[in-house]
Amino acid sequence: QHPAALQSKISVVHDGIDTAHHVPNAQARINLQSAGLTLRPGDEVVTFVARQLEPYRGYHTFMRALPALLALRPQARVLIVGGDGVSYGAAPPAGTTWKQRFLDEVKGQIDMGRVHFVGTLPHQTLTQLLQVSAVHVYLTYPFVLSWSLLEAMSAGCAIVGSNTQPLHEAIVDGETGRLVDFFDVQALADAVCGLLDDAPARAALGGRARAFAQAHYDLHRVCLPRQLEWVRGLG
Repeated sequence: QHPAALQSKISVVHDGIDTAHHVPNAQARINLQSAGLTLRPGDEVVTFVARQLEPYRGYHTFMRALPALLALRPQARVLIVGGDGVSYGAAPPAGTTWKQRFLDEVKGQIDMGRVHFVGTLPHQTLTQLLQVSAVHVYLTYPFVLSWSLLEAMSAGCAIVGSNTQPLHEAIVDGETGRLVDFFDVQALADAVCGLLDDAPARAALGGRARAFAQAHYDLHRVCLPRQLEWVRGLG
């Protein structure tokens, strides 16, 4: 959208992620002390990660999909990472939070003993959470793509994402993940449940997602060299 005269002078280079750190790990563990649980790779763990639990990142759509998802998968556990504030978009009505507002919509329809809000996490713990994830859900309005998605891809997660423009940069439907309409809660539940029921498909999607992240977003081999090339070209 910049003027044509400036476009040739613009370089677009991602910050990069450490794909040597965000790796699949069969020994990863997540301890949910309040529930007395330890989760590990192979468990039916569905993850959702956002800086804040708000509509911009599809939190409302994800919560609305949980009644169908949990009904179809009685062994599934849902881990939700994110704060109670607002990073993007409008604030919720006074006296409430987006987190609570959309939880209140569905909490009478879901088993709250299987839905775990873990707040914000240290980066290393977030990495372990992604490593135990069976299916990772990422939704967003047309906006900046989250680093957490790329880290999830690098960790080998099977991704179900929203069919919105930012996702098209990283997720090819059926290749590096699965895409569904942002507002279609039943399609989201069905896609997650389909992958939970198909371990070979999860492994294939996760493997290709990791390979894509390494090829396009690796900090040390791809992004940092391009950033340094740009800096050197300023002289």
